[in-house]
Amino acid sequence: MEKITAAKLYEDIKEELQLEQLTISLESKVAVTVSDTNRPGLCLAGFTDNFLNERIQILGQTEIAYLASLNDSQRKAAIDNLFKFPVPCIIVTKGLEVPEYCVACAEKYTVPLLRTPQSTTPFIHELTAYLDWAFAPETIVHGSLVDVYGIGLLFTGKSGIGKSECSLDLVERGHRLVADDVVTITKRHGDVLVGTGRKLMRHHMEIRGLGIIDVQGIFGIRSIRLQKRIEVEVNLQEWTDGRDYERIGLDDQTTTILDVKIPFVTIPIIPGKNITVIAEVVALNYLVKAYGYHPARELNRQLVELMKERSLAKRWVRNDLE
Repeated sequence: MEKITAAKLYEDIKEELQLEQLTISLESKVAVTVSDTNRPGLCLAGFTDNFLNERIQILGQTEIAYLASLNDSQRKAAIDNLFKFPVPCIIVTKGLEVPEYCVACAEKYTVPLLRTPQSTTPFIHELTAYLDWAFAPETIVHGSLVDVYGIGLLFTGKSGIGKSECSLDLVERGHRLVADDVVTITKRHGDVLVGTGRKLMRHHMEIRGLGIIDVQGIFGIRSIRLQKRIEVEVNLQEWTDGRDYERIGLDDQTTTILDVKIPFVTIPIIPGKNITVIAEVVALNYLVKAYGYHPARELNRQLVELMKERSLAKRWVRNDLE
């Protein structure tokens, strides 16, 4: 979503953030296009260079107290400085009284004016979190997402490769299904990828030969979760003779989703291979790496040290002529 209107913002979070509508209309000439907010104290004081008018303007106790300290003509001039610019919305915090002239200007210039009883800083944090969610980049991936030991594994691969069956086996072993078949991925603040399922098919799975099953209905509430951070992509592929698959793991492979790099693991499928156990090991291996231990590199370091020791011992033997 590239922009939202003040009316949609109000409808989405009016109860959560206790918003009160002060203007008759919520129609605005400009939409909200960024997730940041602005406190227009300097603008009210007359300094309008670099004024961030594209942001939602927050009037807290400092701004309202400043306006109250001015006489009528000064107060009107300060408020006029704010309304010289097209702003998407103005929100007053702490339930403070708003000057009548400010409400009149908001009506005149078609700027929605809202008020909340919440304190300024906590309110800004909650509002920013909502805007980050609203403006989060989004993509859809054909695959399955399972929470395995607290690690979000995104299973991908061509249709019919066994993604749903692997996910079902993991659920049967006590892990939690997030989404099957279609995974909606959003990029949250801090380059965090969060996956969820479509509302209609959430926590349902299509098992070829069986049909649609309700995972929550069969395995209980502990077998599902609404969303999960995606930390590793596991790509299932049919075994191809002659292909050089990774066997040591010194160099970690990565993939990019929404400009965010995450670890990428390819698992070749052959009859009799226990993909579920391998998936559990993928999650556990990611955990030990996250704690600073890389098994393949540690083994390589030990082998290098052993070879150095043997080389040194050989020199001692060659030079021992007594």
